[in-house]
Amino acid sequence: MKVQLDSSVSERLPQFSLGILQYSNASVSDSPKMLQGRINYYVESLRLAHDTANLTEIEGIREWRACFKQVGIDPSRYRPSSEALLRRLLQGNPFFWINSAVDVNNFFSVLHALPFGIYDVNHLAGDITCRLGHAEDVYEGLNGREVNMEGKLLLADGNGAFGSPIVDSKRSCVTEQSSTLLQVIFFHEKMEQSKKEEIVGSVGRMFTEINGGELTHSSIVTA
Repeated sequence: MKVQLDSSVSERLPQFSLGILQYSNASVSDSPKMLQGRINYYVESLRLAHDTANLTEIEGIREWRACFKQVGIDPSRYRPSSEALLRRLLQGNPFFWINSAVDVNNFFSVLHALPFGIYDVNHLAGDITCRLGHAEDVYEGLNGREVNMEGKLLLADGNGAFGSPIVDSKRSCVTEQSSTLLQVIFFHEKMEQSKKEEIVGSVGRMFTEINGGELTHSSIVTA
């Protein structure tokens, strides 16, 4: 499965990149108590260090809002998924447990203040392109709403749009029946290459520690 950046994105965000990790034979289940404890502890430490008033000054949140503005997306109307998740947690809402794959993914999104996506490869078709949305790019989001992705950053396969740093689609969602997975990290333009490589490495190690299986591919995709 090849992942590439379209010129509609790279022309507006020349330093934008994606971290790509592919897993096979993963075993998705309820998150183990150890992981739940670690995540809850981290969420409490976040609440002590930050509040919603200074959320947009957190490194990663600030840079991703700037990326959205550069491609013509209003970040106050359509928030990066990492910001939306952090905002919920800082408002006192509990971490929303789904399954071991999605929970690890969301933990890393909060930890690094970056949008992360996790997708079931068996529900994807062909190669994947990160591009700006067209008028026909509409899908049912994980939030249960129909999402119009025209003009927004998204991931598309042979069947159309399925993912985004805003909200992903139900079509590609990971369940306990999923075993072949694609994980995408949306890196903002200001992040150093060495930091990207460090994040990709640590994500791959922890993901397979929790979900088993093998990391079959990892790379950083640039223009």
